[in-house]
Amino acid sequence: MGTLALCSHYSQLSWKRSIIVALLLFHLCCLQVWASCRILRCNSDFVAVTLDLGGSGGGGGGGSREGGNAGYCSALRSYAMCTRRMARACRGDLAYHSAVQGIEDLLIQHSCPRTGPTAQPRPLPQAPISGDACIYEKGYLQREGRTPDYLHCGVFGDPHVRTFRDEFQTCAVEGAWPLIDNEYLYVQATSAPMRGGAYATALTTITIIFKNWRQCIEQQIYQAELDNVPTAFVDGSVTSGERQGQYSLSVHSDLPGHQAEIRAAHIGTTLVVRQSGRSLGLSVRSPRAIAEAFTPEQDLQLCVYGCPPSQRLETLTRPSSSSSLSSSSSSQLSAAAHVHCAALLPARDIYYQACLFDLLATGDLNSSTAAVAALEDARGMISDPNKVHLLLVGKADRSSQCLPLILAVAVLSERLVALWTGK
Repeated sequence: MGTLALCSHYSQLSWKRSIIVALLLFHLCCLQVWASCRILRCNSDFVAVTLDLGGSGGGGGGGSREGGNAGYCSALRSYAMCTRRMARACRGDLAYHSAVQGIEDLLIQHSCPRTGPTAQPRPLPQAPISGDACIYEKGYLQREGRTPDYLHCGVFGDPHVRTFRDEFQTCAVEGAWPLIDNEYLYVQATSAPMRGGAYATALTTITIIFKNWRQCIEQQIYQAELDNVPTAFVDGSVTSGERQGQYSLSVHSDLPGHQAEIRAAHIGTTLVVRQSGRSLGLSVRSPRAIAEAFTPEQDLQLCVYGCPPSQRLETLTRPSSSSSLSSSSSSQLSAAAHVHCAALLPARDIYYQACLFDLLATGDLNSSTAAVAALEDARGMISDPNKVHLLLVGKADRSSQCLPLILAVAVLSERLVALWTGK
């Protein structure tokens, strides 16, 4: 009798443990854990900047655009940027929404443009650095005895995103979205609808902010717009962060006005901005340690996580350039698009699929150049040729991501059936 009771007790514990394991797997596989709201960090950064400005920000905001309030407007834009990064984590937080409304009121009160330079708190005093501390690759080689692992992100076309994790997505995003947001770098892209298609959008502005870092650089900003890809930072300089005859930041171009390459030696990162057809594109090569240097609240980064699920388009479902096209015209356009893209991109990979999508969405042959340029950048930035081409994964293949959960539920069901039947 005692043995039977002991076995029964053990069976109860066993299936309870199975339930716990299944729930843990479910939690890990299918749930997202949102970071806690840290709006106080945005508040304190804004206060620090405005203290540095003294009383200059409190003057009247009337008169000319920004006028004497340029520093205060920069601080407000930085404050607004910080709140946008916190949007997911702070959803429903009263202090957060109060801060957002307060920023809007202050921007209007001081006649501040919503786009322009931003400000950062004055950096704390730091001990002098020596040697090649502002050349990331040399410092890494000295510490680790090898070169860094590099990651690649490409954003181009309608827009399409190849993330640092080698995932490929097509986004329906409009407006300004952060591509990269880490301790060293902030990159934002703005997309707008294009004429000629119900689905077509294009990148029209790319803004890159290099943040203050030790004694290597002070904040520097680069901005490109459609039909204007400058070979200089916004202050007109082409280099920044000079140390021992070397520069931490530099800009050069093989095609001025249409392409620019920015090298950030202090973080071992290269960024290429180019215009292809009627859209801008961005390619990034960055060390893993740099690309992954962000906090939990910086969870909206298209180069890291891709576009939000609600903003994703199925690339395998090809859009038509106009709803009024007849079935025969649509078929002819689709066949022509396949021929055109296959001639430019023989490998049937993500770039070929992006070419098809953009061409069918816009009806513009020039739109195919975005995928070609993105592939060329990928070849130059990815050291392993076998990793350049990615095959597009359909929805059916994604179900394998929750395979551990499926197996756990199957094992649990079998265990419960055995207990109920007494076997």
